[in-house]
Amino acid sequence: MPLRIPAVVLPGRDRPATPPEVVPATPERGVPDAPEVTDGPHRPGSAGEHALQAEVGSSARAGRFYDDQLRDRLLPRMIEFVGRMEMAFVATSDAHGECDSSLRAGPPGFLRVLDPHTLAYPEYRGNGVYASLGNLVENPHVGMLMVDFTDSLIGLHVNGRARIMDDDAFRTVYPGHARDHAAGRRAERWVVVDVEEAYIHCRKHIPRMERVTQRRAWGTDDPARKGGDFFGAKGTEPRMPRPSRRRFPSTTHLGAGASRTLRRRPHGR
Repeated sequence: MPLRIPAVVLPGRDRPATPPEVVPATPERGVPDAPEVTDGPHRPGSAGEHALQAEVGSSARAGRFYDDQLRDRLLPRMIEFVGRMEMAFVATSDAHGECDSSLRAGPPGFLRVLDPHTLAYPEYRGNGVYASLGNLVENPHVGMLMVDFTDSLIGLHVNGRARIMDDDAFRTVYPGHARDHAAGRRAERWVVVDVEEAYIHCRKHIPRMERVTQRRAWGTDDPARKGGDFFGAKGTEPRMPRPSRRRFPSTTHLGAGASRTLRRRPHGR
């Protein structure tokens, strides 16, 4: 059974874990509205994507990418790619759109493809913050990026909706998929992702890296081996006064059929 966690006010936050009321943004003075974009048949991507594509004239090019490269499942070569990955970047956000990006890593095979529409990755003992899992409690949408830096120089995006399962439940529902890949690496729980989008990340700017032999202290709680206070944060003030600045416009006003441009355009256009 999925691990159920009630949506309550989370520790350290002064707001409930429920989506805010969406209020249309007021256009800034001197910033004309972008042309409205009315979607016809269903198109992949967000209303914001479609609005910017229409403004810059890339709708046809984007449409070709959607048609040729974006799929709602993992294709056979994608499944092979996932199976040899040793890391993945995981992007989540809470119910208010506050974002977090994290790294998940392990030996090849730690990412498990359960079927063409489902993949899973393990969650191990960490710093106890649960930033990514906490976001998924509020907002199940997740974005994953896997990159081959050594051979193919290519990336794979997987976007979908996630649910959290404890390790015992995962082993019961998906026997044979919850293998322990290294000593000291018993997962506490699993994130199971229902795939909604899978598409290529082009190799144009992916740097080539060289594999080196490295001993890994899997499962360690030794602060020094985990990085310690590498960035010198301990003992500094958690929060400092910030200079006043104009807040960048929110994207929460973007609707399903129309959007406003978020960047300032030169006068006279």
